[in-house]
Amino acid sequence: MTVQEQFPSEMSGHALVDDIAAKIRARIMSGEIAIGSQLRQAELANDFGVSRTPVREALRQLQTGGLIDVVPNRGAVVRVPAPWEVREAYQVRAELEALAASLSIAQASQSDIEKLRNANRAMYDRSVAESDETRSAALNSRRENDIFHSTIAELSGNARLARAIDEINETFPRNVSAQLLVNDARHREENFHEHERILDALERGDAEAARAEMREHVLKAGEQLARWYERRSSIVYKG
Repeated sequence: MTVQEQFPSEMSGHALVDDIAAKIRARIMSGEIAIGSQLRQAELANDFGVSRTPVREALRQLQTGGLIDVVPNRGAVVRVPAPWEVREAYQVRAELEALAASLSIAQASQSDIEKLRNANRAMYDRSVAESDETRSAALNSRRENDIFHSTIAELSGNARLARAIDEINETFPRNVSAQLLVNDARHREENFHEHERILDALERGDAEAARAEMREHVLKAGEQLARWYERRSSIVYKG
């Protein structure tokens, strides 16, 4: 495929750089390019059917945005978020999602709650797949977890709140939290029961309980993620 076929003639300059940056970002956020991985300009240029110049500019854009680092003797690598960044982000997310849970009381029907229970059960069931299906299980569990949280955000009836939650969720690669559910049985059990307690509160119409349960759930998830990044940082930068 030629450059012209992959990128229309009207796409040039900044538009081309932005498009390549968006594609690289999507690969990182999905886990296709793992954190700590080197980003080789020649390989990316070949993948996208372009010269190295727009790839180099796209990487600079992603570096400015904090998604990648330039490491001595390694070049551009996918940045490992600092644990404190994760904790700060999840502290904010916990308050936003707690608000969404309390507001959703007025909107949530029994059908909505059943949809959420089904998503929670599916997430749990799919995350216990055999080891040779781990990647597929992680992707499925992530989708079901997304359904759970995004549905509650939508039920809040506050579009600005839902967008703010989504922006925080897109700060870190989404596949990592899914891998934690697949690989950590204790965390998986706790996550499932925390979701159930949130749903119980919604079903009772108890806004304060829904708020408190959601806040605690998100904070605990953030701590799990922060600890994972602590371990990963030592591997990437020391090992």
